Amino acid sequence: MILTERERQLLALIRETPLAAPEELARRLGTSRAAVNVHVSSLVRKGALLGRGYILPADHAAPRVVVVGGANVDLKSRTSAPAQPGTSNPGVTEQSPGGVARNVAENLARLGVSVSLLTAVGRDALGEGLLAETEAAGVDVSASLRTAFAATGTYTAVLDDRGELVIAVSAMNVMEHLTRTALRERRAVLRGAAWVVVDGNLSADTLAAVLEQCAERNTPVIFEPVSVAKAGRLRPLLDAGLAPYAVTPNVAELGALLGRAVPDSLPELEAAARELHAQGVALVWVRRGGQGSLLSGPDGVHDLPALSAEVVDVTGAGDAMLAAFLAALCEGLTPPEAARYGHAAAALTVESTLTALPNLTLDALRARLNLRPDLSAPQG
Repeated sequence: MILTERERQLLALIRETPLAAPEELARRLGTSRAAVNVHVSSLVRKGALLGRGYILPADHAAPRVVVVGGANVDLKSRTSAPAQPGTSNPGVTEQSPGGVARNVAENLARLGVSVSLLTAVGRDALGEGLLAETEAAGVDVSASLRTAFAATGTYTAVLDDRGELVIAVSAMNVMEHLTRTALRERRAVLRGAAWVVVDGNLSADTLAAVLEQCAERNTPVIFEPVSVAKAGRLRPLLDAGLAPYAVTPNVAELGALLGRAVPDSLPELEAAARELHAQGVALVWVRRGGQGSLLSGPDGVHDLPALSAEVVDVTGAGDAMLAAFLAALCEGLTPPEAARYGHAAAALTVESTLTALPNLTLDALRARLNLRPDLSAPQG
């Protein structure tokens, strides 16, 4: 690999400050942002960088996670009194960054995990703002697709006065543009990832492409179904032998993965998990809301209680739960231990009006679980 003098200078700067913005790199090199982008593209072609997120091939000090899936703008309306269907309800409306994959990525970054987001947004003000806010949270968004042929996705949720979801509308047509071809063009992003998270906003073909690429490198994949309607996209892939390492459905989504209703009882959930294990899914984590969760994997079945919390807004709790679970796995915890971190993140999130907490840290999770700083030992 032969680098020009300017490419060597840029690579040295990136090694020194891997999170520096292109403008800062341009300033320190005494050149323009456009010139920096040209040099970065050349470094990617030569294999000195893995994608435009300044990911260095030689940097394996910490696990890197790639999250592939939906990013959108959340519009959340909350009634000020018990919701009355069929009529206008007084309340308040807020706008914030959202999308399952994006939320998971932001939470991972807050928890200190090196994370890249691969999503699709429109070439519009909402999309640019969405990516800018996500990047500001510490997520590498450089490989995300920007398309002029669709608007940035939106998620509109109506919550009642207790913060419980009444109804939601997801407008995510932009994700149709994150195709197998688009993914192939960005395959360097997946290269070297320790974990990959995919959500149900991907088309079945794109989901298959992610699973195929990760299978080639034995990279474990976690599938988050997103909704009952989208969970079924994984079913034909399971039949074809393309199983992710783990799935994280709620009870209704678990039924969609199997093509039948599953009662919310421990024996039925355990039997359903065994069916997925038989199809190649190593870890099944079923989220049961206030009843906690069931985790089934190679070391057995665990019935985990939810932590008590004063519910303000449930939006984003599942995303924080998954992110904390994976962050704990990256720290070397066992899946049951990591799942407890997930419950702590969910409890903290539902007590806030924010979808992703800016102060979410491993220390905050340990404090909620009453653990010592070594991650696993309970206080006496």
